[in-house]
Amino acid sequence: MYCSGMHTPGPIIMIDDDVEDLEMFKEIINEFAPEREVIEFENSDDVLTFLDKNTSINPFLIISDINLPKLSGLALREKIQNNEELRLRCIPYLFFTTSSAHKDVIDAYSKSIQGFFVKPTSFDKLKSMLHAIITYWALCEAPNPTNEQHSKA
Repeated sequence: MYCSGMHTPGPIIMIDDDVEDLEMFKEIINEFAPEREVIEFENSDDVLTFLDKNTSINPFLIISDINLPKLSGLALREKIQNNEELRLRCIPYLFFTTSSAHKDVIDAYSKSIQGFFVKPTSFDKLKSMLHAIITYWALCEAPNPTNEQHSKA
């Protein structure tokens, strides 16, 4: 019961309390992956509500800031990991943040995230980084119990 990421039609969930960053991310992703819906959230609580209410939606990817109002990105990741139904959706979870503190990197990977990226300062570097991330996950094989497009040989 495996499917290729490139065949996973789900949306990209972006979580950042900086509205300008969210708009920039969406603009960049729409430029090279217009088929991907980008759903933006400014806080983690709204993401949990969205995922709980939309059980038929299997996001392609979650890209989250660490420092968020109400519930931090780390706490959100932990809640997703502790929720059996959400964990079984096998949603790749990446941090995309301004923090490069070693402690944040260690804390993030202790939550079984799939990547930690520091936001670059230039638009071109941001564009290149997001393109690489989306391309990688589009090619990556991952278990996905909600989609049986490929069966194990």
